[in-house]
Amino acid sequence: MMESGVPVCHTCGEHVGLNVNGEPFVACHECNFPICKSCFEYDLKEGRKACLRCGSPYDENLLDDVEKATGDQSTMAAHLNKSQDVGIHARHISSVSTLDSEMAEDNGNSIWKNRVESWKEKKNKKKKPATTKVEREAEIPPEQQMEDKPAPDASQPLSTIIPIPKSRLAPYRTVIIMRLIILGLFFHYRVTNPVDSAFGLWLTSVICEIWFAFSWVLDQFPKWYPVNRETYIDRLSARYEREGEPDELAAVDFFVSTVDPLKEPPLITANTVLSILALDYPVDKVSCYISDDGAAMLTFESLVETADFARKWVPFCKKFSIEPRAPEFYFSQKIDYLKDKVQPSFVKERRAMKRDYEEYKIRINALVAKAQKTPDEGWTMQDGTSWPGNNPRDHPGMIQVFLGYSGARDIEGNELPRLVYVSREKRPGYQHHKKAGAENALVRVSAVLTNAPFILNLDCDHYVNNSKAVREAMCFLMDPQVGRDVCYVQFPQRFDGIDRSDRYANRNTVFFDVNMKGLDGIQGPVYVGTGCVFNRQALYGYGPPSMPSFPKSSSSSCSCCCPGKKEPKDPSELYRDAKREELDAAIFNLREIDNYDEYERSMLISQTSFEKTFGLSSVFIESTLMENGGVAESANPSTLIKEAIHVISCGYEEKTAWGKEIGWIYGSVTEDILTGFKMHCRGWRSIYCMPLRPAFKGSAPINLSDRLHQVLRWALGSVEIFLSRHCPLWYGFGGGRLKWLQRLAYINTIVYPFTSLPLIAYCSLPAICLLTGKFIIPTLSNLASVLFLGLFLSIIVTAVLELRWSGVSIEDLWRNEQFWVIGGVSAHLFAVFQGFLKMLAGIDTNFTVTAKAADDADFGELYIVKWTTLLIPPTTLLIVNMVGVVAGFSDALNKGYEAWGPLFGKVFFSFWVILHLYPFLKGLMGRQNRTPTIVVLWSVLLASVFSLVWVRINPFVSTADSTTVSQSCISIDC
Repeated sequence: MMESGVPVCHTCGEHVGLNVNGEPFVACHECNFPICKSCFEYDLKEGRKACLRCGSPYDENLLDDVEKATGDQSTMAAHLNKSQDVGIHARHISSVSTLDSEMAEDNGNSIWKNRVESWKEKKNKKKKPATTKVEREAEIPPEQQMEDKPAPDASQPLSTIIPIPKSRLAPYRTVIIMRLIILGLFFHYRVTNPVDSAFGLWLTSVICEIWFAFSWVLDQFPKWYPVNRETYIDRLSARYEREGEPDELAAVDFFVSTVDPLKEPPLITANTVLSILALDYPVDKVSCYISDDGAAMLTFESLVETADFARKWVPFCKKFSIEPRAPEFYFSQKIDYLKDKVQPSFVKERRAMKRDYEEYKIRINALVAKAQKTPDEGWTMQDGTSWPGNNPRDHPGMIQVFLGYSGARDIEGNELPRLVYVSREKRPGYQHHKKAGAENALVRVSAVLTNAPFILNLDCDHYVNNSKAVREAMCFLMDPQVGRDVCYVQFPQRFDGIDRSDRYANRNTVFFDVNMKGLDGIQGPVYVGTGCVFNRQALYGYGPPSMPSFPKSSSSSCSCCCPGKKEPKDPSELYRDAKREELDAAIFNLREIDNYDEYERSMLISQTSFEKTFGLSSVFIESTLMENGGVAESANPSTLIKEAIHVISCGYEEKTAWGKEIGWIYGSVTEDILTGFKMHCRGWRSIYCMPLRPAFKGSAPINLSDRLHQVLRWALGSVEIFLSRHCPLWYGFGGGRLKWLQRLAYINTIVYPFTSLPLIAYCSLPAICLLTGKFIIPTLSNLASVLFLGLFLSIIVTAVLELRWSGVSIEDLWRNEQFWVIGGVSAHLFAVFQGFLKMLAGIDTNFTVTAKAADDADFGELYIVKWTTLLIPPTTLLIVNMVGVVAGFSDALNKGYEAWGPLFGKVFFSFWVILHLYPFLKGLMGRQNRTPTIVVLWSVLLASVFSLVWVRINPFVSTADSTTVSQSCISIDC
């Protein structure tokens, strides 16, 4: 904010101006995104009638006022305004920088005043060359000037928000509100009409239903503002890749992490690396870092082979523009590979390349076969020296640079992207924090060696499926209109090798195509661990250049958690703000004093206590101050390598903010949720990018046991966050920068495992009702029948309307619903108990999975049955409900016609459970209907014991009924 109190336009940097009431001009009343009248009118002329930040449509009254004001102007005035004002703002749009936004937003701070004055002096020095350029252009004939001007699209936004049509969204929201009202009436009926004959069953069912309603609210309302986005890659090229001028696209550092090459095949990792090296992006702007957290010589040797094969593969991909650029998946495509190919040499070169790749695969397979048995003396490298990582838990840090600017070139003599092998130091007694620690080590190494302003992390089994994926992300991150406040761009996860029916919902289509679109309309999607392009400054713990600000008079609409008033900051927030001011002061000093030598600069850094935050590395600290990235040209490569080794030492993070406030956050096995949550709490927003061709593709576990084990790990991470200080229920309220709907979404991500407790109880109720002859609902009245019918219809209509605006198929929705029950009664339940044992008692329980059978046919892994404890609860529920159905029908046959009416409701309830667990039953039986004996034995035993104990104790039947039965028995005259 400027000192006058009037907000500054985020597009052009000018004051937004005042409206007719003398208040600051506000275009969007949903998020109060600062935009001046001129930029607002320019957006309207371009056909954009939705807010750039939140995607909400502009107020119709405001649009009418603008149209009237425009219509009252004369034709000549309109022509002048169009030729002058719009042109000025178009130039502002294309040239505004993060530096300017910082200057405009924080001018009131004393530290920023000094920095602004220094920037003004620098700009005044640069004005003379600009004037000379204008004079030079004036001497050029107009015809030649017209030819030299960039394409018209170069000044246009690089992306746009496409709101969901009102015709689809309005009915959807209406049904949600109606469903909420019906739920209120439904619970009023349920609470005021208890079942005295089975009070325990009734009370259990009501508690479960209240929790399910609470879970539905947490899941439903973050989908209130779904949006779609469209990118313009051609405009990106027109703006930053002008012919005859230096390439201005931002550099990107790729992170690929792997641990055990025997579990994560080197060939899969190699395909990911090759797809990165062959990207459709300037080679000098791409660097690929491989984190080998297992210090395996197999991974290192496979990278040597991969670097050599890349010299052939990369030019082949770029010459013929093939997709995807991972050779294993390209050659296995069952499509016409000659489509759109016109070069006569393509067939010949493709055959030669396929032969080269098969030879490369043989070499990799030979390395894998050799690594199956470790020699007693350990591994030895080709020069005869011992491999430093023979002990994966006690070894020094290792860095090896392949390819790159000074390394080997491709077979055509062209430069290749840099490829760097990294294995951080590990020593006994140090906490290494698994994947999060490895990612943080890569952040520091890449900052020292290349320091690209953006970071893209991938799992080792996620290859680049769209060679233009990075350009898609840059359309957001390099767009001055939206990129300044964006901490990361998240791509959806897509998978290969999943069966057509997607039996266990491996694709997570509902989450990626529905929930994430909804979050994109609020503050952005959550970080899902892979396929994400980060702003490096956001990973360093800095806040966005322009923090969310709102007019003082606005009390009704606010994006903070407590509308209408500003919450006082707690002491920890005040302390962090004070430290951030010290950091800004140090940044100012370091940037202004360019003539310091190395010793004086290191002394200045130590005086400002940067090492308390970033660690003891002056080279790394200086890299954090470069918002646009880059490494000094005078830097000595050997010195940088030594510094890179230093920043991956096992003791480097001690007594620093790594894993606490900066980098990937520690404290949970799902570090991705924590990392994104911290960024959103600082005021950043994220973007969801869904290109037509999926950006990345990976592999997913398609058999039942492995899938449950994966879900167990995710749920355990959520429980760990729930029990930590970063729990969204209480963390991050001080700043008021996390929108309340975004908070609801994060709360949903950490409480969903606890739904397993009421879900298991609720799935047991049908069998209990059938075995005891009791029911959880009294005899229905007409009003109650209407309520139940209305509730079922609202659930169905909500799902149908959601499918309508999202484009998800009904089969995907049903699979998601089925696996929600399967995972809820198995993996989520174990995650809750394991989380409490780990966090409260310090006991770490692991559930191991071992294969019992295999199949070599298509999707053979789908039919593998593996023993795991997670299979017992759902199997028990299936057997108990089947026994209950048989018992219910037997009881109805004995009692006659009157018993068939009540039986219908009970059997319907039981079939609801069986249908949801059907994919589990199908996977349990396998292709040949083979099931581990121990699973059947344990399940039958538990079901039998449960049934016998139930019949004996009968706890939910009232004492009055038992007394009546005993008296009637006494009155019988035998």
